[in-house]
Amino acid sequence: MSYKSPLNCRRFSLFTLILLICLHGFSQSSFDAVDQLLKQNQKAFGGGYVMLVVKDGKVIYQKQANQDFTAKSPAPIAGAANWMTAALVMTFVDEGKLSLDDKVTQYIPLFGKYMKGYITIRNCLTHTTGIKTDQSVTSVLAKQKFETLEDMVNTYANKHDIATNPGTEFFYSNLGPNIVARVLEVVSKKSFERLIRERITGPLKMRGTNFANQDGGATNPSGGAQSTANDYINFLTMLLNKGTFEGKRILSEKAVEQLETSQLAELPIKYLPRELTGVRFGLGNYISGTNSTGGSAILGCPNLLGTAPFLDKCRGYAAILITEKPAAAIEKKPIYQSLVNLVGEAVGGGCQ
Repeated sequence: MSYKSPLNCRRFSLFTLILLICLHGFSQSSFDAVDQLLKQNQKAFGGGYVMLVVKDGKVIYQKQANQDFTAKSPAPIAGAANWMTAALVMTFVDEGKLSLDDKVTQYIPLFGKYMKGYITIRNCLTHTTGIKTDQSVTSVLAKQKFETLEDMVNTYANKHDIATNPGTEFFYSNLGPNIVARVLEVVSKKSFERLIRERITGPLKMRGTNFANQDGGATNPSGGAQSTANDYINFLTMLLNKGTFEGKRILSEKAVEQLETSQLAELPIKYLPRELTGVRFGLGNYISGTNSTGGSAILGCPNLLGTAPFLDKCRGYAAILITEKPAAAIEKKPIYQSLVNLVGEAVGGGCQ
């Protein structure tokens, strides 16, 4: 029979108490500056919002603006869904069913008929298709109702002109992700909604995420998704874990590396929203920070509604700010950059 000294027990209890106090201090006071930034800019975020930060599989910071909008509440994420669409593409690349440099016309011959035969899958994921789009065209398309994703993408082929050769300049638009989503439908003979559920959102337990068009009509991968803070953080955690989630592999390490590699960095930029100026392009995401060797370190995919998912590979954390409603029409880049900086300071560490 063993004997434990009461003195040793008291020492252990005191040590445990001190450790808990230290951890509590980290989770609260370390993020004071983040609290202040969110409070000051609540109006810019559209009122209701949720902020989550996860490190080593644990939530180290959580904040919400009101009781009604929580980490489980779905909200439109628009362009922030492009990261997931790119990940879905990479599951097909992992299986050898397509290549990033395959031409779209291999799968949708209509593009070749209308002088768009050189557009590749990579072009679709990096805003370099060369297809002409401007404010007037976007406004017209926004009012159109398509029955299927096929109808929508065929319109890109036969109703839009080519403005420049593919892969020669960046022009931000929603066309590319929708085109590549249709390619996946052709390759698999399954709907995009089913594919994203089977390969990404299902395995990642993203039960509150869907791409169904809330207004009816066709699925719109680049602008119609809804998700929750809890859901999206699972996606980011998978990327931090180099393609695995809860012991299950979703993407190969090589696929994750390709998603996070800067693409076509030397190209001129024809148009970018102000929130994205100064970044480099990954596949479906944007690189805003690099390590000492020039590799990607901080990646994100902010949308124009206010939602901003991002991760820091050097500090090993993932974070998302998700907004309940479209944010105010003000420049948000300084706010986003401050948010990334302050979260990084709160977490500590960094690239070597």
